Amino acid sequence: MKDPEAVAAIMSALREAHGDNVARAFLADGVSLAALVDAVFSLPIKNSVAVRAIARAFESGDFVISPDIGPLWHVKYVCSHPGSMTVVDLVVLTPERTFTSTEISMRLRG
Repeated sequence: MKDPEAVAAIMSALREAHGDNVARAFLADGVSLAALVDAVFSLPIKNSVAVRAIARAFESGDFVISPDIGPLWHVKYVCSHPGSMTVVDLVVLTPERTFTSTEISMRLRG
C-alpha cells in the first residue's frame, strides 16, 4: 500500500456506517464514491477532515477507480450552498466529461 493511513480511514468509515462484512465487501468488490462520501460524512468529524480523508484515498493509488478516468482529472467539491465551506458531494472532472459520485466506483487494489 502506498498510503495505509488513507486506506485505514476509508475502511473505518465504511465499518462504522455499514459493519465489518459489508465494508470488506465494498473494498473487495467496489463501492460508489457516493456511498463512500455518505459513510465518511456520517462520522463525527469535521467536514474538512472528512474531505481530506476522501481526497487522500482517491489520490493514493491504493484504489482502482472505475470507470477509468485517465491520468488527467480534478476533483470538484460540491458545497451545501453558494459561499459555504461545507462539502456535501464530489464530482470528478476530466478533459472528456464530468463524472458524478454515483458514476464512480472504487475498490482496493489487490
